[in-house]
Amino acid sequence: MKCTKTAAFSLLILIIMGIFSVQGSANSNQILSMGQSVYVPVYSHIYHGDREKQFNLTATLSIRNTNLEKEIMLHSIDYFDSNGEFLKHYLEVPIVLKNFSTIRYVIKATDKSGGSGAKFIVKWKSKMLSNAPLIEAIMISTQSGQGISFVSRGRAIHE
Repeated sequence: MKCTKTAAFSLLILIIMGIFSVQGSANSNQILSMGQSVYVPVYSHIYHGDREKQFNLTATLSIRNTNLEKEIMLHSIDYFDSNGEFLKHYLEVPIVLKNFSTIRYVIKATDKSGGSGAKFIVKWKSKMLSNAPLIEAIMISTQSGQGISFVSRGRAIHE
C-alpha cells in the first residue's frame, strides 16, 4: 500500500495531538502558590517525512492570570534553545499581570534559533496564596496547503 505525503502528514498531526492531549476534570489543574518557575516547551519547527523535512512554526507564549481578584508579578520570561543555551530575556524588569488578564509573546516562524526543543522559563510571584497562572505555548503554521497547530502547557518545576 502506497502512502501519500498528505496521509503521512495527517498521521503526524494525529500523533502530535495524542502526545499533547490534556485529560482530567476542570479542577484537576488548580494550584495555590505564592510563586513558581514554570517550564514551557516550545517548538520553532517540527519534522515530517522520511527526510525529516522541517516545518517551521510560529509560537505564541500565553500567560493568563486565572485570579478574579488578585494580581500576580511576572519576574522573568527567559527563552532557551534545544541545548539549554540562553537566547533571550523577554522582561527587563518585573511586570504586574492584573487580575484576570493575559499577556503574550510571539516567536516568528522565521526565528529558528530555539529549535525543536526550545523552551521558556517563566517566574512569577504573588504576595498571598494565589491561583497559578495558565501558561501555554501555541504553535501554528501553514505551508503548501497544509496547516498545523497544537498547544503545550507549562509545568511548575520549582515553587
